[in-house]
Amino acid sequence: MIQKDLFIKRFISYVTIDTQSDENSSSTPSTQKQWDLANKLHQELLAMGLDDVSIDQNGYIMATLPATVAKPLPTIGFIAHYDTTPDFSGTNVNPQIIENYNGKDIVLNEALDIILSPDDFDDLLEYKGQTIITTDGTTLLGADDKAGITEIMEAVQYLKNHPEIEHGPIRIGFTPDEEIGRGAHKFDVEKFGAEWAYTMDGSQIGELEFENFNAAGVKVFVKGKSVHPGYAKGKMINSIHIAQDFISSLPRLETPEHTSGREGFFHLNGIHGDVEETVLEYILRDHDKEHFEARKEVLNNLAAEINSQYGLELISIEIKDQYFNMREKIEPVMHIVELAEKAMHAVDVEPIIKPIRGGTDGSQLSFMGLPCPNIFAGGHNFHGRFEYVPVESMIKATEVIIKIAELAAKK
Repeated sequence: MIQKDLFIKRFISYVTIDTQSDENSSSTPSTQKQWDLANKLHQELLAMGLDDVSIDQNGYIMATLPATVAKPLPTIGFIAHYDTTPDFSGTNVNPQIIENYNGKDIVLNEALDIILSPDDFDDLLEYKGQTIITTDGTTLLGADDKAGITEIMEAVQYLKNHPEIEHGPIRIGFTPDEEIGRGAHKFDVEKFGAEWAYTMDGSQIGELEFENFNAAGVKVFVKGKSVHPGYAKGKMINSIHIAQDFISSLPRLETPEHTSGREGFFHLNGIHGDVEETVLEYILRDHDKEHFEARKEVLNNLAAEINSQYGLELISIEIKDQYFNMREKIEPVMHIVELAEKAMHAVDVEPIIKPIRGGTDGSQLSFMGLPCPNIFAGGHNFHGRFEYVPVESMIKATEVIIKIAELAAKK
């Protein structure tokens, strides 16, 4: 059905282009290098002969595969992001192709003694006998989400080459800056014109997700008073010590390394400061909206308590909501999840329906009026040197896209 060698060639051509985003940039895309892949994708869609191919000033790419039948059918969309995380290097990605994986350790980089081992990542054993693409141990791979892009491109190419497959209008969307939470901020839902869509941005084969975290970013500003340490008694206020008290007063087991499933957390992901001022950077996550709001109250109450102990306003907190749980927007249209589930069964993929411990463009798009569940793209260990993706999983994701298009025409 799908030519494996050409599929791999397309995927490699995407991941070897550096597209890291930058949360400290105010432009869209946030980095100039994202345009390298954006322009390539735009040209490939034109060469494919699709309709309404466009790329706007912010790097959002859209195109249409026209319907193959005359009867009225819903327009559905498939979306993926082309940026990679700023958390780990995406420069000079050098993919390694492991054919017929034998279930043993994979040496990513002999010189640096970097090994991808099933002792550490036991999900590798699920892919014995398959073709696995890995990093060389010095960069991430970029399957998040260039696997999704490859799958959408291959599916659309297949459907275009097989007009005998009945389907309605299909819209394709590729976005920048998803990894820094801004992938949907300038997405033109009205222009996209789909009744619903799917992001191809999940992990292991079978994942189908329609609920995600509620999310907020937090900055805790702690003021101090710097005095010469030799004469500091009764005068100095060390903001670092106060920040330490704040950190240790939060629930220690409600952190990412101690939670799973629908459990939320407080995550301290940055700290910098001196005696005069310390800034703590947190992210808050919870699937339950009430629990999410309660976490904000915990932070505010803790700040108030410490301030009262000193009789001074030493701690102030800035909380910014980032995205919300899309479940409330998907539940009224659950047929779109059921359609994806049916498509997976049809191509011999067992659906794994579970909440996302994170967010996707789909969560924001759902609140913008485009219901958008998330489907697996096939990769594992995103955002680091141990990232890998089985080719067979990506091909199955491509088959799921094709089958969704086909089944949507039969409803």
